[in-house]
Amino acid sequence: MDTLIPTINRLQEVFLTVGADVIQLPQIVVVGSQSSGKSSVLESLVGRDFLPRGSGIVTRRPLVLQLVHVVPLQDRLKTENGNGVNQNAHINYPGVKAEEWGTFLHCKNQIFADFQEIRQEIITETERTSGDNKGISPEPIYLKIFSPKVLNLTLVDLPGITKVPVGEQPEDIEAQVQEMILSFISNPNCLILAVSPANSDLATSDALKLARDVDPDGRRTLLVVSKLDLMDAGTDALEVLLGRVIPVKLGIIGVVNRSQHDINTHKSLEDSMRDEQAFLQRHYPSLASRASSRYLAKTLSRLLMHHIRDCLPQLKTRVTVLSAQYQARLKGYGQPVEDQSATLLQIVTKFASDYCHTIEGTARYIQTSELCGGARICYIFHETFGRTLQSIDPLGGLSELDILTAIRNATGPRPALFVPEVSFELLVKRQIKRLEEPSLRCVELVHEELQRIIQHCSSYSTQELLRFPKLHDSIVEVVTGLLRKRLPITNDMVHNLVSIELAYINTKHPDFMDAAQVSASVNSQQAEATDGGKRWKNEKVAEDRIPAAGFGSPSKGQAINFLDTAVPASRKLSAKEQRDCEVIQRLINSYFLIVRQSIQDSVPKTVMHFLVNFVKEHLQSELVGQLYKQPLLQELLIESQDTAQQRTEVAQMLEALKKANNIISEIRETHLW
Repeated sequence: MDTLIPTINRLQEVFLTVGADVIQLPQIVVVGSQSSGKSSVLESLVGRDFLPRGSGIVTRRPLVLQLVHVVPLQDRLKTENGNGVNQNAHINYPGVKAEEWGTFLHCKNQIFADFQEIRQEIITETERTSGDNKGISPEPIYLKIFSPKVLNLTLVDLPGITKVPVGEQPEDIEAQVQEMILSFISNPNCLILAVSPANSDLATSDALKLARDVDPDGRRTLLVVSKLDLMDAGTDALEVLLGRVIPVKLGIIGVVNRSQHDINTHKSLEDSMRDEQAFLQRHYPSLASRASSRYLAKTLSRLLMHHIRDCLPQLKTRVTVLSAQYQARLKGYGQPVEDQSATLLQIVTKFASDYCHTIEGTARYIQTSELCGGARICYIFHETFGRTLQSIDPLGGLSELDILTAIRNATGPRPALFVPEVSFELLVKRQIKRLEEPSLRCVELVHEELQRIIQHCSSYSTQELLRFPKLHDSIVEVVTGLLRKRLPITNDMVHNLVSIELAYINTKHPDFMDAAQVSASVNSQQAEATDGGKRWKNEKVAEDRIPAAGFGSPSKGQAINFLDTAVPASRKLSAKEQRDCEVIQRLINSYFLIVRQSIQDSVPKTVMHFLVNFVKEHLQSELVGQLYKQPLLQELLIESQDTAQQRTEVAQMLEALKKANNIISEIRETHLW
């Protein structure tokens, strides 16, 4: 089990190289209020003074502290000289001529043998990102300390919980600190080391409150009661240390911190630990063996090793799952382009194929939220266009006055015995012309859908289109241009369809009503309505007795306007006029329905032939003809910066996951127990 903590440290270093936090590694997070003794506790674990000290918030960035146990310098030198055999390869550091030293992740290959320099580097690095105004930053500092006096541990020191902003600190400094602490301790794989001073009420401990927010059962919380020697005379923390005040499942450990006088006089940590042990023997003899900084270090190391052992199976599964996910992502980004010609042809062919499949309804990615492609074109033909034509009234906009006027204009100066055929053709052409506008609108709707298919295929087609934005834009431009060229050709053909119907009114069409039969039917119905036609005859006699305009002698005072030949709009129609109007209306209705059915059938066929099918058949050749040109290849296949960067990041993460998997695989089952 001794290899578990160094293994986690190696994993941490692996993932730090890619700057990702996709793996929640086991670690110990130290939480406490300002002046709670956090720094003293950490320094007692290391056995050296190395943390910045002062008033207010001193720790302003997370400090990830890895403690690595190494053999003493004398033994390492023997190993390097070949006089001995180091059984622990992971703690052999050839070339380092120091008993204890530290390294920072941000200082590559630099050894800090002077712990005062380590303190100064922490201050300098903190001010680099957090400034010198006591602000905080979530970017961690990674420090590794090697010493024969430490146990293998990984701890994270966080800024102390504060209430009141100091100096130029922001007004929400308390919320910022709490948010940072919660982001670390919310990791289910971390152990929480809550530090609370003995001379304050544990019931109001901010550290315990935050710990309980994320760990209500206390299964991963360890409480350290610091400053036992500063309690009021006549009081002690025995009840607290025994867990009778606030129970904590991982335990409660009491420690004695160095006083400010000890720090000022540079009292050694060894002497402080001896005094600590003596104090515990005097005041807490029954708990002396389960308290002190040394006992805390051993407990933390033991808890962390067992915690790592429990987390390791889940950690291995997580690494395996992420490896598969990142492998798929990397494949999606594609490999760097080696053969530009082949790559361009592949992308163009794939896009053209996806475009045609979307029209045919055989695309890989079928939408379920709305109609798309060929299904929408079908809907336009049979629902939108079909319903619009069916809603057109064959006699809409055609009044009886229009019909009578057309009849009179078609007869010239002679009164007509029968309904003139010219008037029928004139009126029916006027009605047929009304079919042209919805037919052209049908073409427009299909054209719009073909445009939408371009974006649909761009979204669901090959990832290469996202890799090469210039190629994507060029493909869109070519397809749009092809559609734009075919639109007027299709419109002209639809216009010709209507013109063809207007060019020849086929009154011999087998479905067209026979004019004589219509006239006879109307006469028969009108005769029945007028009691055998008597009323019509009487009206005719009366009408014949009225002198024609301009002939005979007008009555006295009567004014005659020889230019007034229009039919009065308010005059009641005669029986003959009513009969003529009805005959014309029936004939128009019959012929209009024939033409409407023909247009409803021929327009979709025209659109499919001249627009949809033409684009399907010529799309790939159009794309190849305009884009497959040697001078354009390099320009079109320039990757977007985002895609290149993302592929690099994914490749690095995949490499880190592979290393992590190898590291975890090195741990044998026998090491876990």
